[in-house]
Amino acid sequence: MTRFRPCIDLHAGSVKQIVGGTLSIDNASLKTNYVSEHPAGYFAQLYREHNLKGAHVIMLGPENEEAAREALAAWPNGMQVGGGIRADNAAEWIKAGAEKVIVTSYLFPKNEATAKPVFSMPRLRDVLKALDDDTSKLVIDLSCRRRGDKWFIATNKWQDITDMEVNQETLDLLAPHCAEFLVHAADAEGLQRGIDAELVRSLGRWARRPVTYAGGARRLADLGRVRDLSAGRVDLTIGSALDVFGGEGVTLAECVRWNEDEEREELGVRAGEN
Repeated sequence: MTRFRPCIDLHAGSVKQIVGGTLSIDNASLKTNYVSEHPAGYFAQLYREHNLKGAHVIMLGPENEEAAREALAAWPNGMQVGGGIRADNAAEWIKAGAEKVIVTSYLFPKNEATAKPVFSMPRLRDVLKALDDDTSKLVIDLSCRRRGDKWFIATNKWQDITDMEVNQETLDLLAPHCAEFLVHAADAEGLQRGIDAELVRSLGRWARRPVTYAGGARRLADLGRVRDLSAGRVDLTIGSALDVFGGEGVTLAECVRWNEDEEREELGVRAGEN
């Protein structure tokens, strides 16, 4: 079953939809698709009313903690939070109301000799230790950028490309340590030019945990395409194309109906099996 998963992207304290590949440390080249007049709590309450589970709140840089806490307070234990999550603050965000924390950059400290980010299993274990070794509280973000016919994990606002490939080996390595994966296709994020079909298909083959894909979705039909490509093993986030974020490609009401239809079909299949 492929579900629609909503998001709340926070930048400089506001709910925004941005072109992911334009993020940088100084934001000199930042391109923004939409800035909402509504606070983060408004969207959290909206998702709660429609029972849109598995939403992720992403803090894109500083000055977003207050807005993130507002969202979590509006739906305690109903959403995930990511952006700047580390071993020393992971438990705090769970206490603040996050169902799960999402971690990426912290797992890839820069190598002192090469200044390149390198995966650290000790850091992953430190995060889990802070969560009392409860893997159900952890989402690992494998957001990536494409290089040729491969995808490599990107950290620090998707600007630093690691040498860790998104593939079967990586997902098998990390699966025992988390509840699910979040994968932003950073090169497609915010562009509304279509999903990365090859990546979605591959994630459907590789994943041993639930996976949410984000990047490029532009219409309701993309939910069906993701379902078909991944055999229903990958969920989809739609951001900039969504009407509540100023988009014209798909409405939140359509996505809610999609989820309801998928759940009814899933229940029907289970009833038939019994």
